[in-house]
Amino acid sequence: MKGETFSIPKKKSSCLQLGSFDSNSVHFYLLSTEASVMWHIHSNSGFTCEQHLTCLHFIIHFLFGRKCLLFHGSSCDVSSSLLLLSVSPPTHRELLLNNNQLRVLPFELGKLFQLHTLGLKGNPLAQEILNLYQEPDGTRRLLNYLLDNLAGTKRVSTEPPPPRSWIPLQDPDRTRPTALFSVMCYNVLCDKYATRQLYGYCPPWALNWDYRKKSIMQEIMNCSADIISLQEVETEQYYNFFLVELKEQGYEGFFSPKSRARTMSESDRKHVDGCAIFYKTDKFSLVQKHTVEFNQLAMANSEGSEVMLNRVMTKDNIGVAVLLELRKEMMELSAGKPLHGMEKQLVLVANAHMHWDPEYSDVKLVQTMMFLSEVKNIVDKATRSLKLSSVSGETNPIPLVLCADLNSLPDSGVVEYLSTGGVDSTHKDFKELRYIDCLTNFNCNGKNGTSNGRITHGFKLKSAYENGLMPYTNYTFDFKGIIDYIFHSQPLLNVLGVLGPLDPQWLTENNISGCPHPHVPSDHFSLFAQLELILPYPPSVNGIHLPGRR
Repeated sequence: MKGETFSIPKKKSSCLQLGSFDSNSVHFYLLSTEASVMWHIHSNSGFTCEQHLTCLHFIIHFLFGRKCLLFHGSSCDVSSSLLLLSVSPPTHRELLLNNNQLRVLPFELGKLFQLHTLGLKGNPLAQEILNLYQEPDGTRRLLNYLLDNLAGTKRVSTEPPPPRSWIPLQDPDRTRPTALFSVMCYNVLCDKYATRQLYGYCPPWALNWDYRKKSIMQEIMNCSADIISLQEVETEQYYNFFLVELKEQGYEGFFSPKSRARTMSESDRKHVDGCAIFYKTDKFSLVQKHTVEFNQLAMANSEGSEVMLNRVMTKDNIGVAVLLELRKEMMELSAGKPLHGMEKQLVLVANAHMHWDPEYSDVKLVQTMMFLSEVKNIVDKATRSLKLSSVSGETNPIPLVLCADLNSLPDSGVVEYLSTGGVDSTHKDFKELRYIDCLTNFNCNGKNGTSNGRITHGFKLKSAYENGLMPYTNYTFDFKGIIDYIFHSQPLLNVLGVLGPLDPQWLTENNISGCPHPHVPSDHFSLFAQLELILPYPPSVNGIHLPGRR
């Protein structure tokens, strides 16, 4: 079998057994008891310590459903042994390696982060390993040690992933005045959520905030977006890290923590996460800033609904929005000529982080409706107070960019609501709970408007990433899917291009089962898009548009 590569089919199993029989001719039997499938691996040499290690590599790779390589070592007679793994992957809990003459352990063993029990009795292991193993919670300490040291071996790539490719989507409109700007959306995974319990496959040092924040900032700097929307930003890190670093790069920012912050002591408040928006001051100036607290909206609009009070009001997610004015210099730079008499051009940037639990699809949908309703109010009030005129008869003269971690898949009611303009009040994501009496408050036609049983919003929104441009935005051991989005209103905004996904070949070749990873600082991948804003034509004289002065 020397040098042969095995592809292990993915089978559900509750028990895996690997046994050696006969010191001169060793047979390994890997048995899947539930699937009634057995793989037989035969070796003509003695069972050496090196081959014991090979068996461990085989088991580890089997559990992760990958190919592995078996090879022979020098001849050495060893008594027969038994390896037993109980509970099916990926929730394996027990691995017994007792009395197997093991002198060293492969660092890959640290990848089995969900193990509760690791049996190592009767093995001549190094004293350093035995000391760790014999400490309280020895299995966890030993697995952490092995995972920590795994990054220094050839089995984890020391090379970072290749740069993400740029995906052009359309050419700029050369027939009329436009302004170009870029937007980034990024859930940075705040420190308090980056725990070993959730991300046990990541070495502890690579989970440490002091390590991750450097890579996160490098990711932000590499994109150099004109507008940056971040989720899961801790209060202390916003003021002491993100704002400080980004101000040096010409940004200003606005941040709000989750609603719980106001009921906490100052020492606890600094660890509450929230949403932040940064913008380049040489391209935009701040007109207004807003915080949207979903629990306050739920309480104010409950209309006696118990589910609104018990399910939505108890979640303290928030959204933020900034109304920005494009600087005249930015518009003239994009147009390539002076623009005389052009009235101020605004853009509203909104950023939100919806509730995480998959069992609360109703809450996510209601939160999204409340947020869009508040965004619509902001647009309407700004339009009236600033006496803005619409472009081409648009009902919303202020274009909208919506960035969010929606914690919702593309086939969810949340994305349907945003993409199509509304959802039916009996949508399955409401779980047949009685929200109808209070949802009409968030209808774009108002509480007394007619909507034929649909809850609608007044924007024409389109996702910047469509048609599978990103196979996933959240990449963990247990979940891989699209839950982060950049939406923009039409027809005033167009997407010219987006940053593509992380190289899937790099993920596969380096057996990246989930992020964070030493080379990927968050469990989310950033989104980045270049947008084109359609500007109104300059004022005309006798119906003729005058060209700008050279």
